Amino acid sequence: MEFGDGPIVVDGGRGQRGSLVARLAFGGVRVRGENIECVQVRLSPVVAHAVLGGWPGEPGQAVVALDELWGRDASQVRERLGEVSSWQDRFAVIDAVLAHRWEAGQSVDPEVAWVWDRIAVRRGRVRVEELADEVGWSRKRLWSRFQSQIGVPVKRAARLVRFDHAARRLAGGADAARVAADCGYADQSHLHRDVVAFSGVTPGAAAGQVWLAVDRIAWGTFVQDPRR
Repeated sequence: MEFGDGPIVVDGGRGQRGSLVARLAFGGVRVRGENIECVQVRLSPVVAHAVLGGWPGEPGQAVVALDELWGRDASQVRERLGEVSSWQDRFAVIDAVLAHRWEAGQSVDPEVAWVWDRIAVRRGRVRVEELADEVGWSRKRLWSRFQSQIGVPVKRAARLVRFDHAARRLAGGADAARVAADCGYADQSHLHRDVVAFSGVTPGAAAGQVWLAVDRIAWGTFVQDPRR
Protein backbone atom coordinates (compact mmCIF):
# COMPACT_ATOMS: atom_id res chain seq x y z
CA MET A 1 0.00 0.00 0.00
CA GLU A 2 1.64 3.22 -1.17
CA PHE A 3 0.95 6.84 -0.30
CA GLY A 4 2.66 9.96 -1.62
CA ASP A 5 2.92 11.99 -4.81
CA GLY A 6 5.01 9.78 -7.07
CA PRO A 7 4.09 6.78 -9.25
CA ILE A 8 5.09 3.19 -8.60
CA VAL A 9 7.28 1.56 -11.25
CA VAL A 10 7.30 -2.21 -11.58
CA ASP A 11 10.55 -3.37 -13.20
CA GLY A 12 9.74 -4.58 -16.66
CA GLY A 13 6.48 -2.66 -16.62
CA ARG A 14 5.48 0.99 -16.52
CA GLY A 15 4.73 3.67 -14.00
CA GLN A 16 1.35 3.35 -12.37
CA ARG A 17 -0.61 5.06 -9.67
CA GLY A 18 -2.05 2.76 -7.04
CA SER A 19 -1.02 0.04 -4.67
CA LEU A 20 -0.03 -3.36 -6.01
CA VAL A 21 -0.85 -6.93 -5.07
CA ALA A 22 1.59 -9.69 -6.03
CA ARG A 23 0.27 -13.22 -6.13
CA LEU A 24 1.70 -16.43 -4.70
CA ALA A 25 2.45 -17.97 -8.06
CA PHE A 26 5.50 -15.90 -8.90
CA GLY A 27 8.93 -14.98 -7.63
CA GLY A 28 10.11 -11.56 -6.54
CA VAL A 29 8.43 -8.46 -7.94
CA ARG A 30 10.76 -5.45 -7.94
CA VAL A 31 9.03 -2.14 -7.34
CA ARG A 32 10.55 1.33 -7.11
CA GLY A 33 9.47 4.94 -7.09
CA GLU A 34 10.17 8.48 -5.90
CA ASN A 35 8.28 10.66 -3.41
CA ILE A 36 6.33 7.71 -2.05
CA GLU A 37 6.27 5.60 1.10
CA CYS A 38 4.96 2.07 1.27
CA VAL A 39 3.56 -0.47 3.69
CA GLN A 40 4.22 -4.07 2.66
CA VAL A 41 1.92 -6.81 3.92
CA ARG A 42 2.57 -10.50 3.46
CA LEU A 43 -0.51 -12.69 3.77
CA SER A 44 -1.03 -16.42 3.88
CA PRO A 45 -2.91 -17.32 0.69
CA VAL A 46 -5.72 -18.69 2.87
CA VAL A 47 -6.12 -15.28 4.52
CA ALA A 48 -5.57 -13.44 1.22
CA HIS A 49 -8.60 -15.17 -0.29
CA ALA A 50 -10.91 -13.48 2.23
CA VAL A 51 -9.03 -10.18 2.56
CA LEU A 52 -8.49 -9.47 -1.14
CA GLY A 53 -11.77 -10.85 -2.39
CA GLY A 54 -10.52 -12.54 -5.53
CA TRP A 55 -8.06 -12.06 -8.38
CA PRO A 56 -9.27 -10.09 -11.43
CA GLY A 57 -6.10 -10.54 -13.47
CA GLU A 58 -5.21 -13.20 -16.00
CA PRO A 59 -3.92 -16.58 -14.72
CA GLY A 60 -0.36 -15.68 -15.72
CA GLN A 61 -0.48 -12.12 -14.38
CA ALA A 62 1.99 -11.46 -11.57
CA VAL A 63 0.54 -8.27 -10.09
CA VAL A 64 -2.66 -6.24 -10.17
CA ALA A 65 -3.60 -2.86 -8.76
CA LEU A 66 -5.28 -3.02 -5.37
CA ASP A 67 -7.92 -0.66 -6.76
CA GLU A 68 -9.07 -3.46 -9.07
CA LEU A 69 -9.70 -5.64 -6.03
CA TRP A 70 -11.08 -3.13 -3.53
CA GLY A 71 -12.42 -0.33 -5.69
CA ARG A 72 -13.00 2.92 -3.79
CA ASP A 73 -11.96 1.26 -0.51
CA ALA A 74 -8.35 1.22 -1.73
CA SER A 75 -8.35 5.00 -2.24
CA GLN A 76 -9.89 5.55 1.17
CA VAL A 77 -7.24 3.44 2.88
CA ARG A 78 -4.52 5.31 0.98
CA GLU A 79 -5.95 8.61 2.18
CA ARG A 80 -6.06 7.42 5.78
CA LEU A 81 -2.42 6.38 5.60
CA GLY A 82 -1.47 9.79 4.27
CA GLU A 83 -3.31 11.55 7.09
CA VAL A 84 -1.37 9.93 9.96
CA SER A 85 2.25 10.81 10.67
CA SER A 86 3.74 7.85 12.54
CA TRP A 87 4.45 4.34 11.34
CA GLN A 88 2.76 2.98 14.45
CA ASP A 89 -0.48 4.71 13.42
CA ARG A 90 -0.08 3.51 9.83
CA PHE A 91 0.34 -0.08 10.96
CA ALA A 92 -2.75 0.34 13.16
CA VAL A 93 -4.74 1.51 10.11
CA ILE A 94 -3.60 -1.50 8.09
CA ASP A 95 -4.34 -3.92 10.95
CA ALA A 96 -7.87 -2.55 11.31
CA VAL A 97 -8.57 -2.74 7.58
CA LEU A 98 -7.28 -6.29 7.26
CA ALA A 99 -9.19 -7.47 10.34
CA HIS A 100 -12.42 -6.00 9.01
CA ARG A 101 -12.02 -7.52 5.57
CA TRP A 102 -11.05 -10.88 7.08
CA GLU A 103 -14.22 -10.97 9.16
CA ALA A 104 -16.41 -9.87 6.25
CA GLY A 105 -14.71 -11.95 3.56
CA GLN A 106 -15.46 -15.41 2.27
CA SER A 107 -13.27 -18.14 3.73
CA VAL A 108 -11.74 -20.93 1.69
CA ASP A 109 -13.08 -24.45 2.04
CA PRO A 110 -11.94 -26.11 5.30
CA GLU A 111 -10.34 -28.81 3.18
CA VAL A 112 -8.33 -26.26 1.23
CA ALA A 113 -7.19 -24.58 4.45
CA TRP A 114 -6.15 -27.97 5.82
CA VAL A 115 -4.13 -28.79 2.72
CA TRP A 116 -2.35 -25.42 2.80
CA ASP A 117 -1.50 -26.03 6.45
CA ARG A 118 0.01 -29.43 5.61
CA ILE A 119 2.06 -27.90 2.80
CA ALA A 120 3.41 -25.18 5.10
CA VAL A 121 4.12 -27.49 8.05
CA ARG A 122 5.87 -30.04 5.86
CA ARG A 123 7.79 -27.28 4.04
CA GLY A 124 6.50 -28.33 0.66
CA ARG A 125 7.46 -31.98 0.92
CA VAL A 126 4.05 -33.45 0.19
CA ARG A 127 2.28 -35.60 -2.39
CA VAL A 128 -1.03 -34.50 -3.89
CA GLU A 129 -2.48 -38.01 -3.65
CA GLU A 130 -1.76 -38.20 0.08
CA LEU A 131 -3.26 -34.77 0.72
CA ALA A 132 -6.41 -35.73 -1.17
CA ASP A 133 -6.72 -38.88 0.96
CA GLU A 134 -6.29 -36.84 4.15
CA VAL A 135 -9.29 -34.63 3.36
CA GLY A 136 -11.36 -37.34 1.69
CA TRP A 137 -11.43 -35.75 -1.76
CA SER A 138 -10.46 -37.06 -5.16
CA ARG A 139 -7.19 -35.76 -6.57
CA LYS A 140 -9.10 -33.95 -9.33
CA ARG A 141 -11.44 -32.20 -6.89
CA LEU A 142 -8.57 -31.11 -4.65
CA TRP A 143 -6.63 -29.78 -7.62
CA SER A 144 -9.63 -27.79 -8.88
CA ARG A 145 -10.79 -26.33 -5.53
CA PHE A 146 -7.29 -25.48 -4.33
CA GLN A 147 -6.36 -23.68 -7.54
CA SER A 148 -9.63 -21.73 -7.70
CA GLN A 149 -9.28 -20.49 -4.11
CA ILE A 150 -5.51 -20.23 -3.56
CA GLY A 151 -4.63 -19.22 -7.11
CA VAL A 152 -2.11 -21.93 -7.98
CA PRO A 153 -2.18 -25.73 -8.27
CA VAL A 154 -1.32 -27.75 -5.16
CA LYS A 155 1.95 -29.00 -6.63
CA ARG A 156 3.17 -25.51 -7.53
CA ALA A 157 2.26 -24.20 -4.08
CA ALA A 158 4.34 -26.98 -2.56
CA ARG A 159 7.27 -26.11 -4.84
CA LEU A 160 7.10 -22.46 -3.78
CA VAL A 161 7.07 -23.30 -0.08
CA ARG A 162 9.95 -25.75 -0.49
CA PHE A 163 11.93 -23.14 -2.45
CA ASP A 164 11.27 -20.49 0.21
CA HIS A 165 12.58 -22.77 2.95
CA ALA A 166 15.62 -23.71 0.87
CA ALA A 167 16.39 -20.06 0.06
CA ARG A 168 16.33 -19.15 3.74
CA ARG A 169 18.66 -22.03 4.53
CA LEU A 170 21.03 -20.71 1.88
CA ALA A 171 20.79 -17.21 3.36
CA GLY A 172 21.73 -18.70 6.73
CA GLY A 173 25.00 -19.96 5.28
CA ALA A 174 24.11 -23.61 4.67
CA ASP A 175 25.92 -25.47 1.92
CA ALA A 176 23.88 -25.81 -1.29
CA ALA A 177 24.38 -29.58 -1.49
CA ARG A 178 23.19 -29.99 2.11
CA VAL A 179 20.19 -27.73 1.48
CA ALA A 180 19.24 -29.73 -1.60
CA ALA A 181 19.35 -33.00 0.35
CA ASP A 182 17.55 -31.68 3.44
CA CYS A 183 14.78 -29.94 1.47
CA GLY A 184 13.90 -32.93 -0.70
CA TYR A 185 15.49 -31.95 -4.01
CA ALA A 186 16.76 -34.73 -6.25
CA ASP A 187 20.20 -33.13 -6.36
CA GLN A 188 21.95 -29.76 -6.31
CA SER A 189 21.08 -29.11 -9.96
CA HIS A 190 17.41 -29.54 -9.12
CA LEU A 191 17.76 -26.93 -6.36
CA HIS A 192 19.58 -24.61 -8.75
CA ARG A 193 16.78 -24.81 -11.32
CA ASP A 194 14.06 -23.99 -8.78
CA VAL A 195 15.96 -21.07 -7.26
CA VAL A 196 16.59 -19.54 -10.68
CA ALA A 197 12.98 -20.15 -11.75
CA PHE A 198 11.44 -18.48 -8.69
CA SER A 199 13.96 -15.75 -7.88
CA GLY A 200 15.79 -15.05 -11.14
CA VAL A 201 19.20 -15.51 -9.47
CA THR A 202 21.48 -18.43 -8.68
CA PRO A 203 21.56 -20.09 -5.23
CA GLY A 204 24.82 -18.30 -4.46
CA ALA A 205 23.33 -14.90 -5.30
CA ALA A 206 20.04 -15.68 -3.54
CA ALA A 207 21.89 -16.14 -0.27
CA GLY A 208 22.64 -12.42 -0.17
CA GLN A 209 19.20 -11.11 -1.13
CA VAL A 210 17.63 -8.61 1.27
CA TRP A 211 14.10 -9.95 0.78
CA LEU A 212 15.03 -13.16 2.56
CA ALA A 213 15.43 -11.24 5.81
CA VAL A 214 11.91 -9.76 5.80
CA ASP A 215 10.29 -12.50 7.87
CA ARG A 216 11.71 -15.14 10.16
CA ILE A 217 8.80 -17.40 9.31
CA ALA A 218 8.22 -17.95 5.63
CA TRP A 219 4.59 -19.02 5.57
CA GLY A 220 1.83 -18.76 8.14
CA THR A 221 -0.29 -21.83 8.81
CA PHE A 222 -4.03 -21.88 9.15
CA VAL A 223 -5.11 -24.98 11.03
CA GLN A 224 -8.71 -26.03 10.47
CA ASP A 225 -9.70 -29.69 10.48
CA PRO A 226 -12.29 -30.33 7.74
CA ARG A 227 -13.23 -33.62 9.37
CA ARG A 228 -14.73 -31.97 12.47
